[in-house]
Amino acid sequence: MEEYHKISFPTNKEVYLNMTQRLFDLVKERYDTAPSATLLAAKENGRWREYPVSEVWETACAMANGLLELGVATVDLSPEGQEKIAIISPNRPEWIITDLAVQLSGAVLTPIYPTIAPHELVFVLKDAGVKKLLIADHKLYDNFKEAIKNVPELVDIFSFDAIPGVRSWRSLHSDNKNVNQSVVAQITTDTLATIIYTSGTTGNPKGVMLSHSNIACNVRDSMPAFTFAKVGERTLSFLPLNHIFERMITYIYVKAGLSIWYAESMETIGDNLKEVQPMVFCTVPRLLEKVYEKIMAKGLELKGIKRALFFWAVKLGKKYDNVQQGSAWYRLQLKLANRLIFAKWREALGGKVKAIVTGSAACQERLIRIFSSANIVIMEGYGLTETSPVISVNRFESEGRRIGTIGLLIDNVAVKIADDGEILCKGPNVMIGYYKQPELTATVMQDGWFHTGDIGTWVEDRFLKITDRKKEIFKTSGGKYVAPQPIENKMRESIFIEQIMVLGAGRKFVSALIVPSMMQLRKALQDAGNSAPDDNAQLIALPAVQQIIRGQLDKYNVQFGHVEQVKKFKLLPHEWTIDSGELTPSLKVKRKVLEAKFEKEIEDLYD
Repeated sequence: MEEYHKISFPTNKEVYLNMTQRLFDLVKERYDTAPSATLLAAKENGRWREYPVSEVWETACAMANGLLELGVATVDLSPEGQEKIAIISPNRPEWIITDLAVQLSGAVLTPIYPTIAPHELVFVLKDAGVKKLLIADHKLYDNFKEAIKNVPELVDIFSFDAIPGVRSWRSLHSDNKNVNQSVVAQITTDTLATIIYTSGTTGNPKGVMLSHSNIACNVRDSMPAFTFAKVGERTLSFLPLNHIFERMITYIYVKAGLSIWYAESMETIGDNLKEVQPMVFCTVPRLLEKVYEKIMAKGLELKGIKRALFFWAVKLGKKYDNVQQGSAWYRLQLKLANRLIFAKWREALGGKVKAIVTGSAACQERLIRIFSSANIVIMEGYGLTETSPVISVNRFESEGRRIGTIGLLIDNVAVKIADDGEILCKGPNVMIGYYKQPELTATVMQDGWFHTGDIGTWVEDRFLKITDRKKEIFKTSGGKYVAPQPIENKMRESIFIEQIMVLGAGRKFVSALIVPSMMQLRKALQDAGNSAPDDNAQLIALPAVQQIIRGQLDKYNVQFGHVEQVKKFKLLPHEWTIDSGELTPSLKVKRKVLEAKFEKEIEDLYD
């Protein structure tokens, strides 16, 4: 029997949607109320440069007018009639200014990941019919200039940084910094705001069409989860704005009165956190795991009483639960651990972090417990590009948070668990559809419900919990079903396992490809008085290393049924990355790619 949870519209659907704003209206509100407040900031020539709301808004208006003067048509504002403008750039103030400018001109922004493969870039540009492209810098231009030659429909290219032979984006800026009211008046909440091509794990990317209403409703309906946000505080942005998660939450920051500071790169996040001192930031589990691994590595370097105190605190953190808070003695010890140990963790994150919002993939419960015990609340949420993206999120307040779940539904979103366990969603956040693919849209939109492809259940009849991806559950040759994600999430709790992919579809037993932590392996060998080769391939071939990993698997295997236990494994010498094509831009494993790339290694496991 199907279950469903639905939160009614505050009055009725028509009134609710009439109250909805367009995305650029959120920035206009800040412009009208606090024009001199810092909205964006980034490092330029080694120094932080702050952009007040007035500069962001007026530059966006000038650029929108420049686009109109260049010939962006506003006669037909249907999804097919709107002009498509692409952007290839890492996070920086120019990104958001461009987003606003394109919206104000009545065009559609099509963001493209800087790490996209050249052939995929050509596909996206042609599929969307892009005529104008904005690109960040010389490096990206050099990467894609040959591919761009294969897109004759692309007429204009502009760059943020100076590139010989390429027009500067500043040439788009009109002298008129006022909103073109005749154009803006035609833009409704139902107007298409963006087409986001999802990377996926197989096949060509799909263009997800999101309207102003889709994203703006998601902003407003997610705001109750941000009760802790204080006007004037800072956030650090480093997840790609090409992804709807960071882009939508940018507008939450705007509405909450926060200033957005952009990290210089993924490698400088640690330094930038200390400089910016944000109160909140968004991440994905993989990056949170890396933060934890760095902290643990420093703990392992400690000696004597300092080392003992460090791991005493970590042990307390692993037991943390915000609902079952433990005995008075436990709470007293945790309070002491926060003063002696966890205070230094908070300092490493800037000293002001209240919450970290995480999504895109399942976060290890161990990490949620430890960070939350250190007074850094982990707010794990759930959503897809097709849902703009938030469906549910764990709240900052303890009553609205349950470890191991993806939280409570946000306002005005309905979720139903189908007979086969699939999570179905309905609400104003659900996409218009896939661009030029009505048949594909029809397969995921049935009877008004969007089929997420995720398998889930309810906890306490109100917290949503994901158990696996529908397409990733496989059947062994013995006819037994295995859900790989829970196994992988548990195995990654080991300090010796960096990445893992569980295998076994149509096979006799479950096996795994594993990228181990080379640092932890070397340290373990050295602590045991053994030498550790510098070459990763030589390292993982050592019998002692194989024994360490076997021991870790045996430790966690007991928590699963016999059929689900990992019987064999293959160690790999290099981490899976976006650049190598093994991970999506949101750091999800591309299973089909890995299966093809390591076909021989997999066959060896079953030989």
